[in-house]
Amino acid sequence: MTSTNPLLEHHELPPFERFEPAHIAPAMSQLIDAAKATIAAKLAQPGTPTWASVIEPIEQQSRLLDNAWALFGHLNSVQDSPSLRKAYGLALDQLTEFSTWLGQHQGLFNAYQQIHQQPDFATLTSAEQEAVRQALLDFRLSGIDLPAAQQQRYAELQSELAQLQQKYSEQVLDATQSWTKAINKVTDLAGLPDSALATLAQYASQKQLDGWLITLEAPALLPVLTYADSRTLREEVYRANVTRASELGPDAGKFDNGPVMIEILTKRQALAELLGYNNYAEISLATKMADSPTQVIDFLNEMAAKAYPQAQQEFAELADFAHRELGLKDLQPWDLGYASEKLREQRFSISQEALRPYFPAPKALVGLFETATRLFNVTFEPAEDYQSYHPDVKLHNVYEGGQLVARFYLDLYARAGKRGGAWMDECRSRMRVDDRLQLPVAYLTCNFTPPVGGKPSLLTHDDLVTLFHEFGHGLQHMLTQVEVKAVAGINGVAWDAVELPSQFMENWCWQEEALAYISGHVDTGAALPKSLLDKLLAAKNFQSAMAQVRQLEFSLFDMHLHLQGDDFSTAGIQAVLDRVRAGITVLPAIPENRFQNGFGHVFGGGYAAGYYSYKWAEVLSADAFSRFEEEGVFNAQAGADFRALILGLGGSVPAAELFQRFRGRAPSVEPLLRHNGIAL
Repeated sequence: MTSTNPLLEHHELPPFERFEPAHIAPAMSQLIDAAKATIAAKLAQPGTPTWASVIEPIEQQSRLLDNAWALFGHLNSVQDSPSLRKAYGLALDQLTEFSTWLGQHQGLFNAYQQIHQQPDFATLTSAEQEAVRQALLDFRLSGIDLPAAQQQRYAELQSELAQLQQKYSEQVLDATQSWTKAINKVTDLAGLPDSALATLAQYASQKQLDGWLITLEAPALLPVLTYADSRTLREEVYRANVTRASELGPDAGKFDNGPVMIEILTKRQALAELLGYNNYAEISLATKMADSPTQVIDFLNEMAAKAYPQAQQEFAELADFAHRELGLKDLQPWDLGYASEKLREQRFSISQEALRPYFPAPKALVGLFETATRLFNVTFEPAEDYQSYHPDVKLHNVYEGGQLVARFYLDLYARAGKRGGAWMDECRSRMRVDDRLQLPVAYLTCNFTPPVGGKPSLLTHDDLVTLFHEFGHGLQHMLTQVEVKAVAGINGVAWDAVELPSQFMENWCWQEEALAYISGHVDTGAALPKSLLDKLLAAKNFQSAMAQVRQLEFSLFDMHLHLQGDDFSTAGIQAVLDRVRAGITVLPAIPENRFQNGFGHVFGGGYAAGYYSYKWAEVLSADAFSRFEEEGVFNAQAGADFRALILGLGGSVPAAELFQRFRGRAPSVEPLLRHNGIAL
C-alpha cells in the first residue's frame, strides 16, 4: 500500500491510479470517526442551532466520506476483483452502520426540528428549507421515534439488507460471467452479422481461444437471440440467460439468488412493520410523487388496459408471420427477437444492423453533445491530464460561456468485471466548499459492443437511445444550480420523477433535424439518408405495445410483491409473478424462467416497490417533450425553461411543482400513448 492514503485527501477528481483496495478500511474508519466528532462538537455549542452553525459544517465534513465512497463504490461496479469485493463489503457494513447511527441521532434530529420550527426558517433559501424537510422525513424513516431496542433491530435489519443486496448483485455478475459457449465453426453462427461475429471472435481471443465465444453479456447475447438462424443455439443461450443465478440451468444452484430474495423480502417487511407501515411498498412511496400503492396499481392497470389489446394484436401478427414465413409453428421465447427482427425487416426494410454504420460511437458522441448545446447552451471538450481506471474511460469537461461548470467520466464499453446495464452515478456533487464551488462530476456508464480491429464501436439505434437516456441523468446532475448537496442534481428528487430528464432526452434520437448531425457513416461520414430515416421513423412504434406490457409486467410484479406481507418463499415469489403474467403477457414464459433471480433493479438496486417509476416518469417526459413539439424541437425558450426548472432546481423543489411550472398544467398521459402509437 502507498505511504499516504488518497481517500483521506481532498482531490477535485478521483486519484484512481493511486488507489488500492487496502486503502478502504483505514480511510472509512477515520472518515466516519471525523464525521461523528464534528456532529458532537457542533451539537455541543451553546445557543440555538442554525443552518450555519450545525448543518453546513456537518455537510462540509461529510464531503471527504462522500468522495471516498464515490471512488471505490464506482470501481466495485466497473472493475470487480476479489480484493475490492471483500474490502467493499466491509466498507458497506461500516457505512450502513454509520447511516443508521446518523438517522437515529436524537440530538441531531432535535437540532433539525428546532431549525425547522424557528421563525427565521423562512429566511433560508428554498433549497435549504427543502433539505431540512427531507431530512426530517428521513429521520422518521430511520426509526428516530422508536424505543432503543427497536432502533437496534432497525440497525441490524439495515445492515443485513445492505449485505444481502450486495450479495444478490455479485451473484448476478458471477452467474453472467460464468457461462460461455465456444464455437469452432462459423456455420454454427449463420445469420449473425459481421459486427457480431467480430465481437464474438474478440471475446474468444481475449480468452486465448480460437473461433468465437458466446457469453451472456449484452454485446454477445442480443445478436445471438436476434440473428442466429440456429433455433437450437438460440434456445440454449436463452435458457442459460433466464436461469442465471437460480437453482436451474447450466450453473444450477451455484449462484442461486432464491434464498437471498427470500431474506431480502422478509427483512424489508420486518423493517416496514417496525416503522408502523403495513408493507414495504408504503415505505417506498413515502418519498415519492405517488400517494399510495393503490394509486400506483391503478395507474399501471390503466396503462395495461390501453396497451394489452394492441399487444395481443401485435403478437398475433408476429406468430402468423413466424408460421408462414419462418416455419415456426409454435413460437417460443427464444424465437421472439429473431422473428420480430425478420418481420421488422420485411415490413419496413430496415434492421438495427443496417443502422450501425451510421452511428459510430465517436460520431454519436459529437451529435449527443451538439444536441445538449442547442438545447441548454453548454459545450463539451475532452479533458487533459487526469487519472482514469481503464484506457477506454475518458473525462470530458462541460463549459458555459467559456467557464467550466461540470465534468463527467464516460465508460461506454462492456468488459470483464463490469456490471451489466447502463447507469449514471455521482462522482462529485455541486456544493459550496468554504469560499469556492465544488463542481459536479458524473460517471456515465454503458455496456456497448467494444471497438474491434482498430475500428470504432458501431452503435445500434437502441444503443443510441440508451446513450441519450443516461446523458439525461448526467445533465440533471451536472447542470444543477443548487449548492446544497442534499437537494442538488438528482439528490432529493422523488424517485418516480428521477427518470424524467433521461427519458426526455431520448426523444432527440427520433428527430430528423437532430439525426442529420448525430449520424455519420463510419466510412464516408454521410448522414443517415432520407430513405433510411423514413424507414426508421416508420418502424418507431413497431411492437410498441408489446414493449409496453413487458415493462408493466415488471412494475406490477415489483409492486404486488412488496404489497404482500407474507409467503416470502421461492414458490410464493414465483406465484406473484405468474399471476401478473397471466393478465398481461402475450407469450407465456417457460416454467424454468427465473427472471426474478436477476432483477437487479429491485433486489440489488434502489427500485424496490419503485420500478413503476419508469412508466410514471415516462408520462412526465412525453408530456414535457410535447411542449417542444408545439414550439419547435430546438426552441430556445423551451430549452432554457427545461434547464432552469427541471435540470437546474432538481430536488430543491417538489417534482410535481416543477413540472407544473414548466408545462403550465398537470401532466397528461395522452402524449405518451400518442408517441407509442397506442390508441387512446
